[in-house]
Amino acid sequence: MSKQPTLLLPSEYLKEATAAIHKASTRIYFMALMITDDDTTDEFIDALGSAAERGVEVVVAADMFTYGELGGHFLPVKFFSKQSRDTTAMVRSLKSKGVKFDWLGRFSATPFTGRTHIKALVVDDIVFSFGGINLYGKDILNNIDYMFRCEDPRLADDLVHECSQITKADRSHYAYRSHKFSYGKDTVLTDGGFQGDSIIYRRACELAKKADEVLLVSQYCPTGKLGRILKSKKHRLYFNRPELAGPLNKVVIGIGLAFSGHETLYKRDRYVHAKFIIYTMPSGEKVALTGSHNFVYAGVLLGTREVALETRDPKIIKQLEKFFKKYVA
Repeated sequence: MSKQPTLLLPSEYLKEATAAIHKASTRIYFMALMITDDDTTDEFIDALGSAAERGVEVVVAADMFTYGELGGHFLPVKFFSKQSRDTTAMVRSLKSKGVKFDWLGRFSATPFTGRTHIKALVVDDIVFSFGGINLYGKDILNNIDYMFRCEDPRLADDLVHECSQITKADRSHYAYRSHKFSYGKDTVLTDGGFQGDSIIYRRACELAKKADEVLLVSQYCPTGKLGRILKSKKHRLYFNRPELAGPLNKVVIGIGLAFSGHETLYKRDRYVHAKFIIYTMPSGEKVALTGSHNFVYAGVLLGTREVALETRDPKIIKQLEKFFKKYVA
């Protein structure tokens, strides 16, 4: 990449992203699982509207999962909770200022099928991605998480294209292909939503097979083929204990523990939402996967849309290791 990616904590990400939006001159593309208007996200949302009003192309795509999280996934009144109504008003306001806004996953068969789990913000040629931060004040304030800031025109163009194609596919009710893009030592992987297929999960398994040691950090216990491969490797797994999670995630973690036979080394009391794997290869070289994927097979089966960075860059990997030692270990 043309400039060294920088790991940002949630508050740093929100501050730098908002500042970049204020300076934007040509384009802003934002895709996320969740977007809400609250005390924490106000300035970010206002900056999007202001950019559109001064003529910047502003495109936002967020998942309908937002309403489930705010009002209850199985409740017919989920659109009428106060936070849900505030979110609807926010979207109406953004559109009135010229923002192009799409809700993704409106026609998914279940609350968890075909979710767009990607977190990506492109501001001109600046990219914020390859982490797990949702634009939701509760998550920003409480979760252990990060995003990477990258500056690279081609990466920005590629992510804008991928996000645009995923949005187009969602409108027409079809899945978009998975893709990979190479940038020197780095490769970007995107999952487009085919149920039962994930280029990111496949790559996680391929690297695990070759590695001598594996360090995994995720909100969930690794399951499926990856979970089985890790049993035969020297590994350290850090994922949330069930008691740290809400009702739904508690069930997901519990099922993962029961079926995988793995245990977590995570002992802290804050909820982990970061997702990365660092592989130590037989040569001693380290390879990392970081992004939105939780490395569970359920997401593969459900056709979740994801983004990840595969890197051999020691400077990026050292940032992940520093984050791990300070906030996870």
